[in-house]
Amino acid sequence: MVFFFEPRQHRGRSHAGDVQMTDAQERLIKKLGANAYPISVNLPENAPCSVSLDGGSEGSTQPLGVIYDLRLYVADRKEERPHKRNSVGFAVRKVQYACPGSSNRQPQTLVSKGFTLSPGRLNLEVTLPQDVYFHGQPIEATLSVNNVSKKTVKNMKAEVVQHVEVTMTNTHFSRVVASLESREGCPITPGCNLTKTFSLNPVASVNKRRFGIALDGQVKDQDANLASSTLVAEGKNVNDALGIIVSYSVRVKLNCGAIAGDLTADLPFKLVHPDPASVKAPLRKTQSADIEVEEFTNLRRGQSIAED
Repeated sequence: MVFFFEPRQHRGRSHAGDVQMTDAQERLIKKLGANAYPISVNLPENAPCSVSLDGGSEGSTQPLGVIYDLRLYVADRKEERPHKRNSVGFAVRKVQYACPGSSNRQPQTLVSKGFTLSPGRLNLEVTLPQDVYFHGQPIEATLSVNNVSKKTVKNMKAEVVQHVEVTMTNTHFSRVVASLESREGCPITPGCNLTKTFSLNPVASVNKRRFGIALDGQVKDQDANLASSTLVAEGKNVNDALGIIVSYSVRVKLNCGAIAGDLTADLPFKLVHPDPASVKAPLRKTQSADIEVEEFTNLRRGQSIAED
């Protein structure tokens, strides 16, 4: 999915009131003179975030996803067709952010399972210390098992699952992006209890070249992360969002053997980027004539797909 937006044009008007200029724009105008005009490009509020689906191989075709390409050109007339000689284009991304401490909710869920021709139930409670996590943060899920059944829990498994809905094709699928299996504390025999914490770290670097993994960039981008959870304004329904809708959940499974089966609990949470205003980016400054250029180093948002 590709969207095209035309930037604001300024035809010899005064700078005041046209664009709220950044420090870099003010310095450039001061250096280039009166014939320099700033421009700005604003995406619509409901424009979908940049998400692409990994094709799974080096030779895969153009990835499915939402991709933005900003193209700027100069022309004598609005109807004039732009030429490569007087135009420039580059890829941009739309990402969503969340402020640290924006949610104090502590998610929890309780599930139980009864067994045919066997009295009692197996109870599982899963809790998370917070609802919102940033890329690169470990996700610590605490599970409490209360076995008042006649069955025995043989092992436990915790997973972080990425859920993807492609609204363009009405397709839904899920991918496990982090998992951990443990027999510590097992077997959990009838009448026993167990409390255990799993620490999971879903990152793009261990999921690259896996078909269907949703990223906030493309695999070739060194700072691509797992796609963030889709956020919508208060009062809006996330199912009404456009593009590719992404969500995450912690899934815990208790295995009771081939006959008794599994007890599974799913607990949703949000995985996002921190607000840039709360993160001080490293700067590298260079001096050229009377203009100072500040360049951001390759800021790695969370744990990117690039290897250290």
